[in-house]
Amino acid sequence: MKKLTMRMAGAAAVALMLAGCSGSGSGDAGKGGGGEKAAMTFWGWAPGYADAVNAFNGSHPGTQITYQQVQPGAKGGYQKMLNAVKAGNAPCLAQLGYETLPSFAAQGALQDVAKYANAAKGEFQDAAWKSVTLGDNVFGAPVDTGPMALFYNKKVFDSLGLKPPATWDEYRTAAEKIHASGPHRYITSPYMDYDYSGLAWQAGASWFGVEGDSWKVTLASPANKQIASYWQGLVAKGLVSSAPMYDQAWYTGLGNGDIATVVGAVWQAGVLKDSAKKGSGQWAVAPMPQWTAGAEQVGNAGGSATAVLKGCKTPKAAWEFAHWMSTDRGAYGTLVEKAAVYPAAKALLDLPQLGAADPYFGGQKIFDVFAKAAPKVNPDWRWGPVMTKTAADLDDGLGKAWSGKGTFDEALQSAQDKTIAEMKNQHLSVSQ
Repeated sequence: MKKLTMRMAGAAAVALMLAGCSGSGSGDAGKGGGGEKAAMTFWGWAPGYADAVNAFNGSHPGTQITYQQVQPGAKGGYQKMLNAVKAGNAPCLAQLGYETLPSFAAQGALQDVAKYANAAKGEFQDAAWKSVTLGDNVFGAPVDTGPMALFYNKKVFDSLGLKPPATWDEYRTAAEKIHASGPHRYITSPYMDYDYSGLAWQAGASWFGVEGDSWKVTLASPANKQIASYWQGLVAKGLVSSAPMYDQAWYTGLGNGDIATVVGAVWQAGVLKDSAKKGSGQWAVAPMPQWTAGAEQVGNAGGSATAVLKGCKTPKAAWEFAHWMSTDRGAYGTLVEKAAVYPAAKALLDLPQLGAADPYFGGQKIFDVFAKAAPKVNPDWRWGPVMTKTAADLDDGLGKAWSGKGTFDEALQSAQDKTIAEMKNQHLSVSQ
């Protein structure tokens, strides 16, 4: 799969490399791998991770992992990790989205485990492997990829005589009919940071590029403004719920039919099953709506690694756990069942769980949709070097836009301006 490649280039890559991505510190204590005992902490948030840790601990008495759940990355988890690295008390292991890895690398928050990891390169999809590497450094093990699709409440759609929309024009029409059927009913809810990025990704509306030896920031490009205009129109007509994603009000709306779709990555299936249990049997999955009828463009949202943070005193044992969690068939099968992740490891693409009928989705084999979507993800996407800052600034503007207190164009322009300022502050070359 092509979609997850970071593809750093020129001086931009050199700048990240010079930021320093390894070193010593006061991370988790213990002796290294190779049969010696090690005790480490792992911070993450995905459903099923705790089960994987328990399974590992049961089969690896010499290495014990303590799993601690933190807020999803952009919701506070990443800042907590960075703060811990700066304080010298970070865990050895952390769930880290591919989109954020360049930012962590630029801040020297990651530890190179290449000498332990390189032998496993061929076990992973090429693009996923590139997503955890920078130059000769390897910062962890790829876990999953995030091809997108349309999750829709089939019960609601059927009751209104609606079919899953094949185009974004049809999606708008469905939004109008759903809201007309009840003032409390909406087609969807606000998309923020990396969930919103998947919508831009599908359309080829890039956020970053490299021009010669400099970064180019394009969040406010004409292509991005076209996406913004579409969602601005839905907000203006009152067709989007005010319930924030991952808020209890959102889960309630998904469960009772008041929020009828989620345009999201494969792992959203796990979110639905875990947090909107009342919707069981009502939901289904269809391909993403297209901007042009007959097109087959797909966005990507998420996908993550088990990264080794700077200061880890047992990097070999940390890599061994990270690799195990990404490749063990039993553990990963549980992740598929609980978190609906799609494997980065080649040998896991035939897991029986990926071909199973899912009762939550009315018996549909939902991974068939994602298996077809994954190769169609738009490959022309690049993440920037200050994504933690970019995402925070974008969310500030998007929050105002979704609530009608600002516009999407303003959100994109502000995020672009602040991103450029931050990159210059970090002495990164930016062309304008």
